Amino acid sequence: MPAHDAPGYAGHPYNMESLTSDQVRYIAKLANLHLTEDEIETYRHQLTGILEHVQSLQEVDTSGVEPTGHATDSNTVLRDDVAGMPLDLDQVIGNAPSTSGEFIRVSAVMD
Repeated sequence: MPAHDAPGYAGHPYNMESLTSDQVRYIAKLANLHLTEDEIETYRHQLTGILEHVQSLQEVDTSGVEPTGHATDSNTVLRDDVAGMPLDLDQVIGNAPSTSGEFIRVSAVMD
């Protein structure tokens, strides 16, 4: 369902009425969450509060602030990224919690 078809979509990002239960159900559906009616009501209040806070940030005068990708200087204090000698296979396998031959075993991430 496109965003403009979401329940209660008013076409304007700053339309800050309290979220409806249907909107919370829609958000939960997008996140593949199964919520009880009590959870829907709890999240309705919490999400409305979050959105109201974000809306209040829109009212801050930033006319004299230069746009940036970082809130602080992005000078790194880390070492230079320099290629070095790789670990040999025995070192890598020796540090792995579970192995199978020369492979590292990991838990399945998908069913």
